[in-house]
Amino acid sequence: MEKHDPFGIIRAALGRQGRPSSDFDLNPDTVLPEGRQLRPAGVLVPLAEERGDLHVILTKRSSALKHHPGQIAFPGGKVEPGDADEAAAALREAQEEIGLHPSNVEVFGTLPRHETVTSFMVTPVIGRVIEPFDARPQPEEVEEIFSVPLSHFANIERFSVQSRRWLGQRRYYYTAPFGPYYVWGATARILRGLAERMAG
Repeated sequence: MEKHDPFGIIRAALGRQGRPSSDFDLNPDTVLPEGRQLRPAGVLVPLAEERGDLHVILTKRSSALKHHPGQIAFPGGKVEPGDADEAAAALREAQEEIGLHPSNVEVFGTLPRHETVTSFMVTPVIGRVIEPFDARPQPEEVEEIFSVPLSHFANIERFSVQSRRWLGQRRYYYTAPFGPYYVWGATARILRGLAERMAG
């Protein structure tokens, strides 16, 4: 009997073509400044197997942070001078933010880059958590660490478009709430991109 491989669908998804995304995808009337400088960043999309099912590990950012307080996010951040690339930055930040050591992550690949409204060009790095680990939130940045069944986000119908006023304009974005967690913005858009690839 062939052994069940829950990560097979992820490997297949990463082998399919995708296209870059942006916080401005749903706001085509936005005029972006010419010559804008985008800072490279990497986020880790950690996938852990729990009782035969895949879960996505997410964080709730500290409400004390200046940028994006209280929002749901992947561990990650901007590329620092000591980072070899975006994947290295994502792994370093995951260790700092949630206590996930880089040696405990098998990197499968990346999704197309995502441009944020805060002028970052984010590379989502898809990785398998090899062994269970002691998740420890970095108090200054992370309020909570939690996981969501990947099946929730793999269902395109879970995503809806919402809007709010931002800097005097109506801004539209994807959301995919789960229980008390309001997953939206870049995090939701990256997860939707993964769902699209998984659907083929």
